Amino acid sequence: MFESLTERLSQAFRKLRAPGRLTPADVQAGLREIRQALLAADVHYGVVREILARVEERAVGERVVESLVPAEQLLGIVRSEIARAMGGEAAKLRLSGRPAIVLLVGPAGSGKTTTAGKVARHLLRKGRKPVLVCADPQRPAAEEQLSALACRLEIPFVSAVGAPREDVERAAEMARRELRDVLVVDTPGPPPGVAPPPFVGEIAAAGGASDVLLVLDALVGQEAVRLGEAFVPVGFTGLVLTKLDGDARGGAALSLPTRLARPVVFVGVGERLDDLEPFDPERMADRILGFGDLAGLAEKLEEAGGERVAAVAARVREGSFTLEDFLTQIEAMSRAGPLDQLLSRIPGLGKFAQEGKIEDEFRRTRAIIQSMTVEERRAPHIIGASRKRRIARGSGTTVQEVNQLLSQYEQARRLVRGFGKRRMPPGWGGGPQATR
Repeated sequence: MFESLTERLSQAFRKLRAPGRLTPADVQAGLREIRQALLAADVHYGVVREILARVEERAVGERVVESLVPAEQLLGIVRSEIARAMGGEAAKLRLSGRPAIVLLVGPAGSGKTTTAGKVARHLLRKGRKPVLVCADPQRPAAEEQLSALACRLEIPFVSAVGAPREDVERAAEMARRELRDVLVVDTPGPPPGVAPPPFVGEIAAAGGASDVLLVLDALVGQEAVRLGEAFVPVGFTGLVLTKLDGDARGGAALSLPTRLARPVVFVGVGERLDDLEPFDPERMADRILGFGDLAGLAEKLEEAGGERVAAVAARVREGSFTLEDFLTQIEAMSRAGPLDQLLSRIPGLGKFAQEGKIEDEFRRTRAIIQSMTVEERRAPHIIGASRKRRIARGSGTTVQEVNQLLSQYEQARRLVRGFGKRRMPPGWGGGPQATR
C-alpha cells in the first residue's frame, strides 16, 4: 500500500538528515522533493499546493531551520499536514434511526455490492443486527450476489428491485418487526461521471438514511474526484475507498477528503468479507511516511486471537514465553489477514513480506511447533537429538531447521525475560501508561 509514495518521501527526508543545520535553501529543496513525490503519486494538484503551503508556513513559524533536529521537526509537520488533508480525525458511521439506513452509492465497477457485504460484516462484529437490501434493478447479477453474501453472513436479505423507494421502506418495517437495527442498501452504479438514478436520492431523503457512503476505486487516483462529484446531489456523508491494498501511489486517499469535503470512513484492503478497515488519517499518514501502524496491527491480532492472545500478552509482560505462546501468535496472524498486509504495518518490514519468504518461514515454523508434544512446547529444553529427528520427520523439515527455530526461540525468550525484569516502556503491553 502506497509503496512508491513512501519510497519517494523517504528519499526526500534522507537528504534532509545530512549532518549540520538546515539552511532555508535546504528546506525549499526538501519541499520541492515532497511536491514531486505527491504529484507523482497522482495527488490532486490543488491538494498538493495546500499541503505544501501549510507545511512551509508552519516550518517558518516553528523555526525549523534553527532547530537542533530540523529534519525530524519538518517530518513531523509533513505528517500532521498529510493527516489533515485526509480528514484529520477518524470518522465513524452515525447509525441513527430505527433501523439505521446505510446507503451505498457510487459509479459502476467501484465495488459497491462487495462493500455492502463487508459493511454488514463490520456491523456484525460490532454487535449490530444488519439486513442486506438490494435496490439495484439495473444489474441482473446484483441481487444474486448480495443474496449470496447475506447467506454467508447468515443475515436476512431483502430484494428492493421492483419499486426501490417503496421496497426499502417496507424493508425498514420488516426490520423493526424482527428487531434488526441496520439496513445496508446497495444501489445501481451508473457509468463513470454520470449522475445516479433519481430514486437513489429519494431513498436517501425519504428513507432517512443516516449514512450515505460513496464507494470509489482507489486505483483511479485523483480521477476519483471527478467521479465523486457526480454524486454530490445525493448528499453523501462519507467515503469508502476500495482496492487500497493494490494502490502503490495514494492519490485518491490524499485527494478525496479535501476535494469532496467528506471523510473517508472505510477502506477495502482485500477480497475477503473481513477486509474492510475503519480509516484513521493519522495512522495512514504514519504508514505513508514509513512509520508503520503498530497500534492497528495490535488491534488486528487481538481481534483474531481474542482471549488467547491477551493471555499471551499478559505472560510476556511477566517475562514468560513458551513455544505454545509463539504458536498462538502465529495462528492469530494467519487469521488476521494476509501476511504482507500485516507486516506493512511494521516499520521497515513491508518490503520483506512482498518477497514471499517470510510467508514460507511462518508455515515452516508452524509445522515444526505443531509436530511437538505439549510438554515439548512448554519446556523446549527437553528436546534432544532423538526428539529433534522425530519433530523434523513430522513437520517435513530437517533437523537443522528445527535447531534454527529453537535457537530463534531462545533468543526471543531471553528478550522477553529481560522485559519482565524491568519496567516496560510507555505504550507496551496495554498498561495504564500505554499510548496509542
